[in-house]
Amino acid sequence: MNIQAPSIDLFHEMRVELALVEQRVLEASAIDLPVVSTMVSDIVSNTGKRLRPVILLLSARAFEPNLEAAITASAGIELLHTASLVHDDSIDRADVRRGQPTLNTQLSSSAVILIGDYLFAKSAMLAAATNSTRVVSIFAATLGELCDGQLREMMHARQLDQDRADYDKRIWGKTASLFAGSAEMGAVIGNAPESLITELRSFGGDLGMAFQIIDDVLDLREGTQTLGKPSANDLRQGIVTLPTMYFAESLPVGSPNRDALLGIVEGDITDEDTIQDIVLQIRASGVIDRAEADARLFADSARSRLRMVEDSETRRLLEATLDLTLERIS
Repeated sequence: MNIQAPSIDLFHEMRVELALVEQRVLEASAIDLPVVSTMVSDIVSNTGKRLRPVILLLSARAFEPNLEAAITASAGIELLHTASLVHDDSIDRADVRRGQPTLNTQLSSSAVILIGDYLFAKSAMLAAATNSTRVVSIFAATLGELCDGQLREMMHARQLDQDRADYDKRIWGKTASLFAGSAEMGAVIGNAPESLITELRSFGGDLGMAFQIIDDVLDLREGTQTLGKPSANDLRQGIVTLPTMYFAESLPVGSPNRDALLGIVEGDITDEDTIQDIVLQIRASGVIDRAEADARLFADSARSRLRMVEDSETRRLLEATLDLTLERIS
């Protein structure tokens, strides 16, 4: 079932705060090396719509907003996200992200890793600049969860038989933890009651889980032009996502299709015709709809957690983050 487009333009509503976040991000990520500085500026400016900063800003606004601290923390969380993407692209040897060349196409792998490390350091400095030990603690825990998620993805690569618990732990770390941390930091900065800090963190986590499942769906459902990167990229890299997991479960052991899927995941089959045939079968099997339904369940859980936000305008904007996430599969 398709959803209606959001009735509000979330990023227009948040344009003043986001402009301040953007300025802080660019200032913090500047490098005194002209060529590298231009590359980093391009990467920082091309990481998406700043959804995580929006969640942090709104979570703070819901209670007693401290705009300066919220802007600083939002810039930190966005740089943390950017740094993780730089490292992901280096690990995956990706040449394109959002239709633009990655740093991998311009610099050595060692230089790319160092730039990622530099951005991690700058993001931590921004978290520290909030002068909140609790924000720094949440930031550090989020960084640890991000690394855990990436390690799980690496350790489980090229393995077709995985269970749902493994998948959930992996996507919690690599994606949902950053959404959860953003909401929690915002609530802490806004001096929210402890029970509401917990609920907003859970809201962010549920939203992040839905967001990553939808990413995994789009990787198999959409074409390269829509994605801005090669379609079925995860499958080619041996990363088993939820639709692929469901599809594998539906195939009898020893069947030709399961053997072909296993060969692709393990890296033994690289023939494009075979890969496209399996992708078409995944699309026709119904597992895409099943994964989308799982994403909607997480989104419904996230929406239910917003009932405790008394300010109706802030609640409406937080609900819009859910609508925008689900809109990607409508």
